[in-house]
Amino acid sequence: MALMAEHSLATLRDLSLIVLIMFGFQYLVIRRPMARLKRVLGGFLLALTGLTLFIVGLELALFPLGSLMAEQLVSPNFLPALAEGAERHWHDYYWIYLFAFMIGASTTIAEPALIAVSERAHQASNGTLNPLVLRSVVALGMATGITLGVWRIIMGWPLTWFIGSAYVLVIVLTLRCPKHMIPLAYDSGGVTTSTITVPIITALGLGLATQIPERSPVLDGFGMIALACLFPIISVMGYAIIVHPKGSR
Repeated sequence: MALMAEHSLATLRDLSLIVLIMFGFQYLVIRRPMARLKRVLGGFLLALTGLTLFIVGLELALFPLGSLMAEQLVSPNFLPALAEGAERHWHDYYWIYLFAFMIGASTTIAEPALIAVSERAHQASNGTLNPLVLRSVVALGMATGITLGVWRIIMGWPLTWFIGSAYVLVIVLTLRCPKHMIPLAYDSGGVTTSTITVPIITALGLGLATQIPERSPVLDGFGMIALACLFPIISVMGYAIIVHPKGSR
C-alpha cells in the first residue's frame, strides 16, 4: 500500500501539469467552457489510476522478471559452457539470442501504440496496407535490433559501431524507399518503444550487463532501446522496397 500511495502521488504530480496546461488553454486562450467536463474529469481519474497501477506493476513484475530471465539464461547451471574458468565464445549464449528475438517480436506485436498506428495506417491507405502485416514487419525489425543489442553486450563492443551502421543503412533506405512509406516507417520506430517493450528491454539489458563478467551496467546495459527504435524503421522501408520496387526512388 505504501508503494501504491507513493506512485499515486508522483503520478498525480505529473498529470497535474498536463491538466493545468489543457484547462489553461481552454479557458484563457480559447475562452470557451470545456465540453463534457464531467467526462473529461472522469477520464483523468481513470488515467491516474491506470498509470499508477501500471508503474507499480513494472516494479513488481516486469523489471524483476527481465532481470531474473537474464540471470537464469547466463547461469552455468543452465549453460555448462559458461562455467567459471571455461573459455567463452559468443555462440555459447544461443538461448539468450533466441529469447531476445522472441521477446522482442512478441512484445511489439502486443504494443498498444503500434496497434493504434497500424489501424490508422490501414484507414488512411483505404485498406491497402494490412495492419497485421505492418505489425509483423515492425516486430521483425524490433526483434533483430534487440538481438543485436544482446550480442553487443555479450561481445562488449562499442554502441557507436551499431548505431552508426544503422543510421547509414537508414539513410540509404530512405533514398530508395517509396516516398509515401517513409513517414510511416519513421513513426513505426518510435511507437515500438512504449509501455510494454521498454521495461522488458531495459531490464534484460541491465540484467545481462550485470551477470556477464567484465561488463558494466552503465556502459553496456543501456543502448538497446536505441537499436530497438532504428531497426523497425529499416524493416518497414526494406519491406516497402521489396513489395513496391517500381515505387522506389
